[in-house]
Amino acid sequence: MPEIRNYTMNFGPQHPAAHGVLRLVLEMDGEVIQRADPHIGLLHRGTEKLAESKPYNQSIGYMDRLDYVSMMSNEHGYVLAIEKLLGVEPPIRAQYIRTMFDEITRILNHLLWIGSHGLDVGAMTMFLYAFREREDLMDAYEAVSGARLHATYYRPGGVYRDLPDTMPKYEVTKWRSKKEIDRLNEVREGSLLDFLEDFTNRFPGYVDDYETLLTDNRIWKQRLVGIGVVSPERAMQMGFTGPMLRGSGVEWDLRKKQPYEVYDQLDFDIPVGVNGDSYDRYLVRIEEFRQSNRIIKQCIDWLRKNPGPVMLDDHKLTPPDREEMKADMESLIHHFKLFTEGYCVPEGEAYAAIEHPKGEFGVYIISDGANKPYRLKIRAPGFAHLSGLDEMTRGHMLADVVAVIGTQDIVFGEIDR
Repeated sequence: MPEIRNYTMNFGPQHPAAHGVLRLVLEMDGEVIQRADPHIGLLHRGTEKLAESKPYNQSIGYMDRLDYVSMMSNEHGYVLAIEKLLGVEPPIRAQYIRTMFDEITRILNHLLWIGSHGLDVGAMTMFLYAFREREDLMDAYEAVSGARLHATYYRPGGVYRDLPDTMPKYEVTKWRSKKEIDRLNEVREGSLLDFLEDFTNRFPGYVDDYETLLTDNRIWKQRLVGIGVVSPERAMQMGFTGPMLRGSGVEWDLRKKQPYEVYDQLDFDIPVGVNGDSYDRYLVRIEEFRQSNRIIKQCIDWLRKNPGPVMLDDHKLTPPDREEMKADMESLIHHFKLFTEGYCVPEGEAYAAIEHPKGEFGVYIISDGANKPYRLKIRAPGFAHLSGLDEMTRGHMLADVVAVIGTQDIVFGEIDR
């Protein structure tokens, strides 16, 4: 008999399925995993330390770069914590806009997840479908903030500006005929809300397409059913949140249990799994597509009927109009002070958490009364999920590691902050 012994192998940090610079040290017995040891630190940018050396407003852009597929959701947690310390509440229209963009972000996040998870497990078409829909929502991001990815759109006291009345249009090029351009621009004739409304009417059909491709596909089920099972008790002990916790059958969603912004005024359901395996987590996220779509529809209806301010009128916190600034000395001073040294936040501490697409994203700030945080700590959902990877993969095959990383929906920017 040949001598058989365990051997150790590296999975990543340049593995296409590692979703970032994750180095997994796997202890293998043949094809079976005995132990998985995630090594992090290869991407570390010191976001929390950087935020402690800058005025509050200058760190909003750093939040976008944490989980770089859920940009506005990260900003939301940070901005809510600052608002808690300041004791201010944004105008109701700004709250609706934030809620709507949180849900747009949730769909964007889950689209990237389903595309890359499908690709990892071997479904190529899924990736192409998901990116087709992401393109529309990226245009909505670009219309409000000017950027497709790192928006910096939420501000303490509201949002950067109101929703635009026009959408950017495609132009005729040598690769696309005028007829094709006219067809593409059909949905872009109105405002951003018209564009989003058209998207919400189309989107349920797209989700049906994803389900046709995957839900009853036997290869998909063979790869996901019974893989990475986590019991409800264990999921809570390991600090799982979001779809990872709900997939295990625990009905916990901060939008319902600790409502923020205007979630308590909206009608939506919380999808919950039964078996706690990768397949259930997939089904939970698919249903979240549909629920987010419902929420966006309700926000669009409200925003159409209720114009109003989207930013507080307190120029100690929010910049004055450009028009005012050019005519009024006091506004110019406010503008100058705000952009050079920012505002001082009262002493104290605050923790604000939101239901981020991946789970509970929390920001804890300690203020010593200065214009920058004394201490900032980010509670990233992916960090807790990654720490459960060892337990979820033990006894499974090497190929299942890819499926488990996919089902955890890991993005390294927030883990390795």
